[in-house]
Amino acid sequence: MRRLAAVLFLALSACSPLDALDAFDALVQLQSAGDPGRGEAAPARREVKWTGGEGDLYQLPGLTPEAALVLVPGLAPEGRRDPRLVLLADALARKRFAVLIPNLPNFSQQRISADDKQPIAAALRHLIAQSAARVPVGVAAISYASGPAILAVLEPDLRHRTDFVVAIGGYSDSVAVTTFFTTGQFRSPGGAWQQAVPNAYGKWVFVLANAERLESLHDRAALTAMARRKLADLDANVADLETGLGPEGEAVVALLANRDSERVPALIAKLPQAIRDDLNALSLAGRDFSGVEARFHLVHGRDDAIIPYTESEALAVALPPDKVRLTVLGSFAHAALSPTGLVDLYRLWAALTALMAERV
Repeated sequence: MRRLAAVLFLALSACSPLDALDAFDALVQLQSAGDPGRGEAAPARREVKWTGGEGDLYQLPGLTPEAALVLVPGLAPEGRRDPRLVLLADALARKRFAVLIPNLPNFSQQRISADDKQPIAAALRHLIAQSAARVPVGVAAISYASGPAILAVLEPDLRHRTDFVVAIGGYSDSVAVTTFFTTGQFRSPGGAWQQAVPNAYGKWVFVLANAERLESLHDRAALTAMARRKLADLDANVADLETGLGPEGEAVVALLANRDSERVPALIAKLPQAIRDDLNALSLAGRDFSGVEARFHLVHGRDDAIIPYTESEALAVALPPDKVRLTVLGSFAHAALSPTGLVDLYRLWAALTALMAERV
């Protein structure tokens, strides 16, 4: 960390010293997974409610925030109280952000839908309404949650009121993500296919999220049981649950078993209509980003085993070039700010510095 400090010191002249130092403090706290240990006041957490939702607000007592942020929970059972999420909220609140983590029951049940944009949008509207001084207001999300978060920003009344967006390990195209977690194949915009090891976790999150969309009650129950068993133990055998599946369940299993990227669109076309509709609704590819005022901070790791880094590249291409900052790290845990190596630490510090610059 001392070597990193020397590198950061030399780079301070390229940005606001206060933003750079605050970013360094936040990075140290995130890396140490605890209190920065300087005796500074700790943020307070209080439960708040608004029309259409409730959540936890993290803020330094007695201090007017310089920015406000909706921090969207990931697909974790702990939901808004996930220790990794709480650590991030605490680190940002210490740097004069008001951080609101909404309660999203779907996410804590490891389910995701395009409809989840509505409670996220409601949380954004609440922060905007509470920001009497009109401090910058943004939203941050990790992994699959980045889709509904960005869809919330695209709501007509929020396009011009959201100042910044942070997406860590996010995505652009739902078909490309499905291709990756089933076949392990991915590609940059306009590039050739690359091969990685398919990630079983993402595959079974997909099954769990979509099982209830099947009309067949038998297939719905069987797929839910399969997903629960696999998410508890990825090596678990589910052959007994595949027996007796109807056409809907068989279509889902056929997609999961496929390893050929070229076959994915045809296999998706055979899925139940409700699943296809939601996949299309969750996709950001082809969305109209014109008129969106927000600045986008995209961070992704090349070694991401859940969503390939090429998805953040594709999203960056779709956004106005003057509105996006893309940071690709060599090694980066998918759902935690845990890069390795001096170069990646430096790049993450630079990304955090850019986020600090969003404050008043």
